Amino acid sequence: MKVAEFDYFLPPELIAQEPAARRDGARMMVLDRQKQTIAHRKFTDLPEYLRAGDYLVVNDTRVIPARFFGRKAKEGTGGRVEFLLLEEVAPDTWDALMRARRRPRPGESVILDDGLGAVTILEEGELGRVKIRVETSSPWLEVLARIGQAPLPPYIHRKEATPAQRANDNVRYQTVFARAPGAVAAPTAGLHFTPEVLAQLGERGVARGTVTLHVGIGTFRPVSVENVAEHHMDFERWWIPAQSAQAVTAARAAGGRVVAVGTTSVRTLESAAARPEGFGAGQGRTDLFIYPPYSFRMVDAMLTNFHLPKSTLIMMISAFAGLEFVRAAYEEAIRERYRFYSYGDCMLIL
Repeated sequence: MKVAEFDYFLPPELIAQEPAARRDGARMMVLDRQKQTIAHRKFTDLPEYLRAGDYLVVNDTRVIPARFFGRKAKEGTGGRVEFLLLEEVAPDTWDALMRARRRPRPGESVILDDGLGAVTILEEGELGRVKIRVETSSPWLEVLARIGQAPLPPYIHRKEATPAQRANDNVRYQTVFARAPGAVAAPTAGLHFTPEVLAQLGERGVARGTVTLHVGIGTFRPVSVENVAEHHMDFERWWIPAQSAQAVTAARAAGGRVVAVGTTSVRTLESAAARPEGFGAGQGRTDLFIYPPYSFRMVDAMLTNFHLPKSTLIMMISAFAGLEFVRAAYEEAIRERYRFYSYGDCMLIL
């Protein structure tokens, strides 16, 4: 299968640069796989499509303010250095992306903004990657909360962002159920939920559980090969607590649907099911790549946003709903002027 089969043209003005005025104010396209129908609704209509016995699975990862700056400590330079954290590989040691006019070398240090500590370059990798050690007097996440910025995707332009805009991003690029710090990108399908919508789902008998997958920068990495099968996913860490695993199994046994919120929840559930011991509670690292054809083991319905052309995410939803149906849905979304990507509208696939 060719990567070009997942391409489409999106008018740039349809890329959402700001979240909807209300967190739950997005439009929602509803795809019925069995009937092959498309409906145009609002996200707040979601409870109408779910029923008692369904089980909603959300990703409770919390986005850390992973983008931060400092200045070279080497005497006579003091040049500005930008970092984007990727993954903590050991206590106080991270894989990161680094950008600077003249890159610090291994062994050199960078003084953090506001003098809150320093970063030492340990190793250089490919494509701007480095391994760094952070040295701060206060806990690292507390320091990041002071000097870091939300790691917005590159298609959201914030070069001239105001303090108010940055503050709004720090709130809105985070789900209301975010708990476990570690993601460098938001599980964006979850951004639409409000306590009110969650309460309505509960009143309808729709139970909810959590999984954790720390979303990495690979979610934005373009597929650079010609043949889909030649692409390799970045590893991401996942956890499924016993309560959620038991509830998923019980819901399916009772005839309920497992409704995954976002591609990250899908990837977590399917990764757990792909283990030799089968689905259950646990944790691990996954490089599972879901593309057509794929037989889903655990997911019966999916809420997702609209994804980039030729991305691994549009490949996943094409495996779930069918490539031709997804193509037709995206064409209609463009005609209907839906808002795309992280801050955009959503799609419910039944």
